[in-house]
Amino acid sequence: MSNISCSDTQKHAVNVAKVQDGMLSERNFLFMAELFKALGDYTRVRILYALSIHELCVCALAEVLDMSQSAISHQLRLLRAAKLVRYRKEGKNVFYALDDDHVRSLVTQGLDHILEDG
Repeated sequence: MSNISCSDTQKHAVNVAKVQDGMLSERNFLFMAELFKALGDYTRVRILYALSIHELCVCALAEVLDMSQSAISHQLRLLRAAKLVRYRKEGKNVFYALDDDHVRSLVTQGLDHILEDG
């Protein structure tokens, strides 16, 4: 605990209690940290952005990103483990897409944030 000096200790106590009541469980904080860790990689962000445009197979992603298929596959495994992408099989082909609209929203909001003025 820090030695914070507040002029309105009553309001401070109310605000602290409100925030403490709204805090997540340790488990949920760990899951959130893992999510942000998965999002914190240049290649994985590029993959997510590409998949926000259209679903693609590994070889198409490799072509779009100018990377090897094995490097793409490795990153897709991590993104699948984080529940950021899903796949579907069509014959021998496997197509990857964003897992759901929450992931699309993360990509869109991240882009909006970096492009905003100011």
